[in-house]
Amino acid sequence: MQIKVLAFATSPRRHGNSETLLDWVLESMGAEEDVEIDKIALTDVDLNPCHGCNACERLNKCVQRDYMDVIHDRIIEADIIVLASPIYCMGLASQAKALIDRTQVFRSRKYVLKLPIVPPEKKGKRIGIFLSTAGQDWDYVFDAAIPSVKCFFNVIEVRNRDIEYLMVNNVDEKGAIEGHPTAREDAGRLGKDIVRRLREMKAE
Repeated sequence: MQIKVLAFATSPRRHGNSETLLDWVLESMGAEEDVEIDKIALTDVDLNPCHGCNACERLNKCVQRDYMDVIHDRIIEADIIVLASPIYCMGLASQAKALIDRTQVFRSRKYVLKLPIVPPEKKGKRIGIFLSTAGQDWDYVFDAAIPSVKCFFNVIEVRNRDIEYLMVNNVDEKGAIEGHPTAREDAGRLGKDIVRRLREMKAE
């Protein structure tokens, strides 16, 4: 049973804390049998912001031709979608928000055109993961990001109950997460747990 994992590293700072957390989760998943991992660093691709033109409500596709053409199909094919973003100014990094805004085409397809997002056999059998890091140690530092994350997963047909979160605060400087007492272990455990859970969902 093959499992396709699609992961987005959205920080403008490559190999920083949020991407390191992502890599730990992917390393754990990749150690499992028949898991295929596709990681996309948004700073390395051409992804424009949404124009807000709503043409996708008529055309069932975006009018822009950029790397979203590739991402679009991979989102549909994936079993597990992982979004990793640092917290900047109490919200998602702009690269993560640009990706979420560009999923407007899925929102139009689902709610305006009343068309399916994924094949019937995938519906209810997809898992989303949100990974995040923040420099502040406030317990509410991630709160503003969560609604956008839920919107992202909802429009690509991942149910709220199938979204998992791993958020680590008080890691500011690049590499600070390496010294966190539980982050790596938590990431490894999450990766294995999600693969196991997905296998159970597929077997139902």
